Amino acid sequence: MNQSHRILVVDDEPQIARVLRRSLAARGYEVQIAIEGEEALEIFNAWSPDLIITDLSMPNMGGLELCRRVRAASQAPIIVLTAWGEERAKVETLDAGADDYVTKPFGMDELLARVRAALRRASGADDQHVKVLQAGDFLADLESRSVKVRGVETHLTPKEYELLVYLIRHPNKALTHRALLGAVWGDDYIEQTEYLRVFIGQLRKKIEPDPAKPRYILTEPWVGYRFNTED
Repeated sequence: MNQSHRILVVDDEPQIARVLRRSLAARGYEVQIAIEGEEALEIFNAWSPDLIITDLSMPNMGGLELCRRVRAASQAPIIVLTAWGEERAKVETLDAGADDYVTKPFGMDELLARVRAALRRASGADDQHVKVLQAGDFLADLESRSVKVRGVETHLTPKEYELLVYLIRHPNKALTHRALLGAVWGDDYIEQTEYLRVFIGQLRKKIEPDPAKPRYILTEPWVGYRFNTED
């Protein structure tokens, strides 16, 4: 059970809030509800939740500003709920500090999987001094700068290695083009999406069982990529 995990749900649609409260509580999470960002910040400061699930469009303070305000004070995971067609909003919210998003209408199993993944990432030890990283079928030796995929060492160029290691550090999380470009190439390259397309294509040829049908590096339309380590 997950009694130690507190989840703050922020949504001004009562039906969605009720469904989320019931589903999360049934799995052992402690849940509190807010109907907009200002109320959410009050609960956040008083209750210190382990994770926040928030809608984007709400009265007073919306989800985008809530993400900025929370991220300025905390690294608690944030999952945003978005409507179909809000691609730009997804990117802005992820850039503002959200960890992931789920598109409405959403399946509860998908949302719960994202919650579990976000909590696992948040509870993981700081890997600044870790010498070996592992995620799913991937193992990266940071000292030798080598990567094994399904137990087989894979030859990578320096930039391919840096990109794959960044993905391994952030499994099952939506990553924007800007975040990936900034992390691997630097802030001067955050608009150079062609760099990313080329290197993602090269990585897929080397690590995917079938590059035409990616299993590991999944495209998030208009947003970026997700490194999938789950079956």
